[in-house]
Amino acid sequence: MNSVNKTLYIPLYGKSYVSKKGIFLNDKKAEDIWEAEGFELKGKSKSKWLAYYMGIRCAVFDEWLKQQMEDDPNAVVIHIGCGMDGRVIRVGTENHKWYDVDFSEVIEERNRYYAESDNYKMIAGDARDCGWLTAIKEKETAIVVMEGVSMYLTVDEMRSLTDSLCAHFEKLALLVDCYTSFAVKMSKRRNPVNDVGVTEVYGIDNPHAYHGEKLAYVREHTMVPQKYIDELKGLERFVFAKLYAGGFSTKLYRLYEYQKN
Repeated sequence: MNSVNKTLYIPLYGKSYVSKKGIFLNDKKAEDIWEAEGFELKGKSKSKWLAYYMGIRCAVFDEWLKQQMEDDPNAVVIHIGCGMDGRVIRVGTENHKWYDVDFSEVIEERNRYYAESDNYKMIAGDARDCGWLTAIKEKETAIVVMEGVSMYLTVDEMRSLTDSLCAHFEKLALLVDCYTSFAVKMSKRRNPVNDVGVTEVYGIDNPHAYHGEKLAYVREHTMVPQKYIDELKGLERFVFAKLYAGGFSTKLYRLYEYQKN
């Protein structure tokens, strides 16, 4: 895998780690894949604090997605940059059509661990080239999640992606996490993705940067809700709250919701 694709092992490790500890997520699939793959992480990418953050971020995405699926039972679900994530298992399709999208070599790896069904399909595609959208025949409503993806795309690439999604679907809900420009500067020295060879990332300071003609910014979500922080105990809870949930954290990382109606 290339360096960007290898970043998928960082959240996979985090989900496996917290699942084994019985906090934030129940993700046996992440545990099984991590144990089978044996990918070696080093440095900051294997920090327990980062694992906690990855686990909570994932839980927040899952929670939002479940609510959106309840609100619109006819929508299709699209997970762009799915990596090896088992969100389709954790959330369940609930009879929604679900599409996981990632680079062809990632999908090839996924095929070793996930099986397609009538409601679940995997699509090989690049977020920067939306030709893969032709594989999705539904065009009415889509719920799209992009977790840990936008930082590898320029603003123009993100705008092109959202424009393509809006052109394909009549109605759209999107949840995406983003680096800030400050995080981009900091990442040259302290970003865990450096440990798997990634040196170029991108960020925004204004959520309206991803606006298109038809896509509108709705709201910002907290990345680390207090209820998840409270699952940690004692000193760990105190340290995590200070380092990953305080004001400094929001200077680095934001979570935005968008809609096309």
